[in-house]
Amino acid sequence: MRTVVVLNQDQMGHGDRELGQRILATFLRKAIALDGLDAIVLYNSGVRLLAQDSPVRTELTLLAERGVDLVPCGTCVQQFGLDIAPAKVSDMDTILRELGAAQKVITL
Repeated sequence: MRTVVVLNQDQMGHGDRELGQRILATFLRKAIALDGLDAIVLYNSGVRLLAQDSPVRTELTLLAERGVDLVPCGTCVQQFGLDIAPAKVSDMDTILRELGAAQKVITL
């Protein structure tokens, strides 16, 4: 089943930021087990997760190396002035295609 995870903020859940980042790291380490995980779409403050100093950069890089597409919003990356290498900056058309092709979308 084609699955897409949406990260629209730089932590998991609302509330304590440190806790949110810690549980997001755990989620991403275990996410490779999701059936058919094809892509992770990142927008708004979620694109900060691809920054050099991101607490989950390693987890996202490992997922990308295992074939999960990282799809960050280009407008958002520009807004925050980020360098998100190795991910390729995307656009809303690509984000819409990813979401439209998904059989399951998980928004965190």
